Amino acid sequence: MRKNDYDEFELKFFERLLKANPHFVDAMHPLAEAYTRKGLYEKGLEIDRRLSKLCPGDPIVHYNLACSLALVGSKEESLNVLKTSIKMGYRDFHHMQRDPDLKSLREDPRFQKLTKKS
Repeated sequence: MRKNDYDEFELKFFERLLKANPHFVDAMHPLAEAYTRKGLYEKGLEIDRRLSKLCPGDPIVHYNLACSLALVGSKEESLNVLKTSIKMGYRDFHHMQRDPDLKSLREDPRFQKLTKKS
């Protein structure tokens, strides 16, 4: 199976799971990641927003939401959600500084301040 065929299979598989059970968190995580890998950032953001409502105290969910927001150009909201994720306990500052999803934030002094906690 070629990579592109696998990617399409993966998207359809998780979309079907969510259609059958719209609150299936374990299907939402890989679907959001698959959308992002395919460059479908708005769709990934939609799933990450849903996840943040279903898992309001999860720092990784909020970190992923911040990434999706950065990818669609919502810099202010991304920084706010990233700050929330850190307050919730997200501590992988090394990853934050290198995560390609957050590239659009790197030059912002607020981002630099948030990630200097390492």
